[in-house]
Amino acid sequence: MECIVFLETHKSGSSRDAIEAAVQMGFFTILFTQQMKKLHQREEYPDVHQMIFVKDLRDKGVIYEHLRIINKQEKQIKALVSFVDPFVHLAAEIAAELGSASLSVDALYKMEDKTRFRETLKGHPAAPEHAVLPLKEDGDTLFHTHVNQLPVILKSPVSNGSKDVLLIDDKDAFLTACTSFKKQAGLSSLLLEEYVEGPQYLIEIIVEHGNVHLAAVIEQVISKEARFIITGYLMPAPLPDSSLEELQTVMESIVEQLGLSHGTCHAEMRRTVHGWKLIEINPRISGSAVNQLIYESTGISLVKETLKLNLGYPIDCTPKNQLSAYAHFITMQRKGKLIKVTGKQKAKTVEHIKKVYVKPRRGSILSAPVSMGHRYAYVIAAAPDPDEAVSAATSAAREIKFHLEPV
Repeated sequence: MECIVFLETHKSGSSRDAIEAAVQMGFFTILFTQQMKKLHQREEYPDVHQMIFVKDLRDKGVIYEHLRIINKQEKQIKALVSFVDPFVHLAAEIAAELGSASLSVDALYKMEDKTRFRETLKGHPAAPEHAVLPLKEDGDTLFHTHVNQLPVILKSPVSNGSKDVLLIDDKDAFLTACTSFKKQAGLSSLLLEEYVEGPQYLIEIIVEHGNVHLAAVIEQVISKEARFIITGYLMPAPLPDSSLEELQTVMESIVEQLGLSHGTCHAEMRRTVHGWKLIEINPRISGSAVNQLIYESTGISLVKETLKLNLGYPIDCTPKNQLSAYAHFITMQRKGKLIKVTGKQKAKTVEHIKKVYVKPRRGSILSAPVSMGHRYAYVIAAAPDPDEAVSAATSAAREIKFHLEPV
């Protein structure tokens, strides 16, 4: 019995799509999870054929012990992968030790930490200026030593989903942020970055034996409130061929400097008057609705192609469709306890709608967004014209109502 082992998954989004894709490819799926609630909700994971609880997924000794047991059950492990931070590099490392298709383990390791990839790309034309700040120093000293002009970006080196990424406009905001970060257990340094102006794009990249494929270039709609929250994604991004050619060259240069010759990543890039600038890079496909968005636009399942890369199969990123797809996310403006959600079925009836997803359960406490995890629903539309797709998704989203009671 041929198996694919997954280190962790989210309930929905790209990581879950990958498990479903593995089933469609004919594999027995095994999930290692450190979240006990998944075992309590076992019936909600029918695509997971075997679920194994591991208290700490970063304990390689325990993982190997379970892998030995799996092998004794006459199950042949063909790939071991993860689509979830912070286990991508670990999964690739173990897969290489098992003799599976070898990804660029060192490059994935660099991309899992913002300080590591910034230091690796220091001096690259697409890299904004940055500095690593030791938290042991007082905030006033850090400010006068490292902040030359405002605004700047201050972030945790291991943040994801816009959590702990702050736009700093003045000294008081800087000092307040430093005090807050110092309270976080295990955090010894901060990353200070130059603030870059310009429209932002999500770039999904798959590198096969040195060949860099830009599988998707997606325009992002950013709502700047307490954090940078992305509320819209348009695929494909409306960019001229000259910009796309420049982007291809820049991304090839970035992945080469990182040492990524075989593997996947996604980057957030800003198009500026000084060329393309790298905001973020992560060693996996984006989560949430992105895999579905790409599929509705092109017919490509990027998670399936990622699995093929891990299995040693040739990949195919040739578009099967040519539609515009738009994902619109819903956030809350106030805090409250969820009583009910209405309008979901009506939203599905809007022309061009492909998917409507609502995340929270009744009784959940919802709040205004301070991370991407505070996006509580999304709608995906696909149409021949981008304006049609955007209009359909936003119209359908307006039908969805979250009924809250104060807390």
